[in-house]
Amino acid sequence: MPTYQYEALNSAGKPQKGVVEAISSEEAIQRIKGQGYFPTSVREQKVKGAAATGTAGKVKKKRKKTDLSALSIGGVGKKKLTLFTRQLSTLQDAGLPLLRSLQILEGQQKPGLLKSILGGVVEDVEAGTTLSDAMAKHPKAFDRLYCKMVNAGEIGGVLDLILQRLANFMEKAQRLRRRIIGAMIYPTVVICIAVLIVTGIMIWVIPKFQDIFNDFDVELPGLTLWLIDTSLWVAGKASPDQTIPGWVWIIATPFLLFFFFKLIRKTGPGRAVTDHIRIKIPVVGQLVKKTAVARFTRTLGTLISAGVPILEAIMITRDTSGNYVYEQALTKVHDSIREGETFAGPLRESKVCDAIVVNMIDVGEETGDLDTMLMKIADNYDEEVDVAVQALLSLLEPMLVVVLGGIVGTIVLALFLPLVKMIESVSSGKV
Repeated sequence: MPTYQYEALNSAGKPQKGVVEAISSEEAIQRIKGQGYFPTSVREQKVKGAAATGTAGKVKKKRKKTDLSALSIGGVGKKKLTLFTRQLSTLQDAGLPLLRSLQILEGQQKPGLLKSILGGVVEDVEAGTTLSDAMAKHPKAFDRLYCKMVNAGEIGGVLDLILQRLANFMEKAQRLRRRIIGAMIYPTVVICIAVLIVTGIMIWVIPKFQDIFNDFDVELPGLTLWLIDTSLWVAGKASPDQTIPGWVWIIATPFLLFFFFKLIRKTGPGRAVTDHIRIKIPVVGQLVKKTAVARFTRTLGTLISAGVPILEAIMITRDTSGNYVYEQALTKVHDSIREGETFAGPLRESKVCDAIVVNMIDVGEETGDLDTMLMKIADNYDEEVDVAVQALLSLLEPMLVVVLGGIVGTIVLALFLPLVKMIESVSSGKV
């Protein structure tokens, strides 16, 4: 009789491992449930022997041709992965065998990281590995959330439905991300163009005015002197000791700040501080909070509706929330549920969500429709993110006009003050 190795959660939510003998994987799942466990992974143990060794050798040889993902930098793009998930869910819904579906999608891919990874997944599935275990070997494409949802679909026998939900989840997350990025394009382009124009004025225009002022030997106001000194610094002529022109620093500063920010966020305290600051920033903080709530509620709702145990679903959501403040809140929620208490209680105490979010979660707990409530919250907050983005743009546009107007006005004033003095000198006959 075949032997199945399993991973499961007990009634307290703690992981358990073991083996069980059964005729099929379905019978193995029933036996595991009969022991009071909730299975999260069930796979047949392979028989060791010459035949198995030969097969493993062939698979290993094949994998050398396709497993090139370790040599690549970065991961698979979210857009490509979303399209792959939607296509796989469609093929499964049409009734095609899983292996054939994967082979079709691998053949359609252009040469690259995703095609290489799918080649490895196809070989593993063909060798008898479950789809979730095969995908878990490639974290550059399939994260923990993805693999756990696929695993839940395999165990429940509803892989097509789970893939459909996963595709919907990824598409909505992509739409939210595109809306935010699209809203930031306009102010970013305006700021970049303004910086280039002002830098050009400093390098080529201001020195010509300086020559005019020197010819007329007029006493320059402090504002004009400051502008000329700044122009010399930007052009790299402030002093003989200046080795790096100022325009280099102007161009490099955004990149240096970006890498410094990323470096800080690599540390635990750095993430904690930056995430707290981002939430406290006026207007921007509201956008960050609404985005974080929409993300974690949609993730958690999708996992629970897929059949993932709530404790494990909360931990996966915590690890993929992307915000330290919400990670801490979800950790408290996990501990509360493990001790037999409510979801809404610690979330209300943490004060990271609006009262309506906590109340809806509370109602979902009472009615047993927590996943439905979480998805409704996510849909509502997606709309609120749109409103927050528009509010941010409405605030940014006049601020950009005021700042750019102030910069141009300062330059004009600094250049025309000496001209006024020159005109006065000429009119009084001093020159």
